[in-house]
Amino acid sequence: MTPVLGHGVGSVRDLPVPQWLVVLWRRPLLDRHRRGRPLPASTQRVVLSGALRALLGLLAFGLLVLVMATALVGDRSAVTNIAPTFVYIAFWLGLVPVVVLLGNVWPALNPWRAAADAVEWVLARAGVRSEPSAYPERVGRWPAAVLLLLFAALELAYFDPADPRMLAVAIFLYSGAMWLGALVFGSERWFPNADAFTVYFELLSRIAPLGVRASEEGRREAIVRVPATGLAGLRDPRPGTIAFVAVMLGSVGFDGFSRISWWQDRLVGMGDAGTTLFSLGGLVAAVLLVAAAYHLAVESARRLAGAERHLAKAFVASLVPIALVYAVSHYFSLLVIQGQFLIPLASDPFGWGWDLFGTLDYRPNLAPFSPNTIWYVQVGTLVGGHVLGLALADDRALELFGDTRRALKSQIPLLVQMVLYTVGGLWLLSQG
Repeated sequence: MTPVLGHGVGSVRDLPVPQWLVVLWRRPLLDRHRRGRPLPASTQRVVLSGALRALLGLLAFGLLVLVMATALVGDRSAVTNIAPTFVYIAFWLGLVPVVVLLGNVWPALNPWRAAADAVEWVLARAGVRSEPSAYPERVGRWPAAVLLLLFAALELAYFDPADPRMLAVAIFLYSGAMWLGALVFGSERWFPNADAFTVYFELLSRIAPLGVRASEEGRREAIVRVPATGLAGLRDPRPGTIAFVAVMLGSVGFDGFSRISWWQDRLVGMGDAGTTLFSLGGLVAAVLLVAAAYHLAVESARRLAGAERHLAKAFVASLVPIALVYAVSHYFSLLVIQGQFLIPLASDPFGWGWDLFGTLDYRPNLAPFSPNTIWYVQVGTLVGGHVLGLALADDRALELFGDTRRALKSQIPLLVQMVLYTVGGLWLLSQG
């Protein structure tokens, strides 16, 4: 342990860590609840049904085709074309509360995985399916991290992210990458490592009270567990996971920062290309800042605790709740208000004047909640998520170091990081 870093900490009472953690959390508690309890057999048969998964996959693939078609040949206006609202609101934001409350439903709804699995099944039945190439373990989730950054760049840096034609190009390229990778490496290895949305929803679903585990006999079984205990199993994540979480957190932070007047003033007169490049630089800088701050915090934690091993992988789970609450606090009102526009858009997805379901004239409620209600939800979510992140980090430290004193000393840098994230998040909310 470095003497300078340990100076001034004479006892547990001197540690700048919440006292409730010291009193109530003296040994690891989360991992013992991670496996949960199996749901009733009748529920198991329904939620894990292969037929249900096939049906949901077919519907999801149909939606993918519809969105691609509307983006490609529908009206060019983002107001009358369903593609931008579906991609950025229904899919990207709307699935978040679903996986956080109900568990990881994305494998059943993944249209790219559904199509790849169907092709693999047909090839296997025809006897022409060759053995997939081995996926390089050292690559891990880096492809997913890069693709998530590219998606964030389209949404947050590109000068016209809601342009349906640009969305059509993006969906086409992403689909090609997913299916080509699945063809080479196989669906089982490719999607959990390279599909940005598979990794994203899998990480968030670890917070859910519902999940799926392997039974002692090796079968999949649906479980109910204490919320967030699924993150306790993220002990030694695959390569690229830290980078992926940094993109999750940094992209939302940049989105909030890019809305303040100072940033908007910088964009005046830049033009489309200049705006895109400048915003892309800001996005990358935000991601690198999050990654650097995290590595600085865990390295300081290692020194304070006198640990020999690097701790970066050990504490990455503590950032997942922060990434979640940043997204919820910043996009809550957007999801609630903008999501209502899906009702009229469903009747006229191409913007051609149809009224398939009689909802074309529906007028969304643009003020479903008072400003105070939205503010309390945002602030409460932000603070609650940071407390959860701190609890996860503390539990992991107790598991790593064994004694309370070393564990709490290791939490000082992480606590400082959490406080800075909280203050930064509240400041961004106040500016927005």
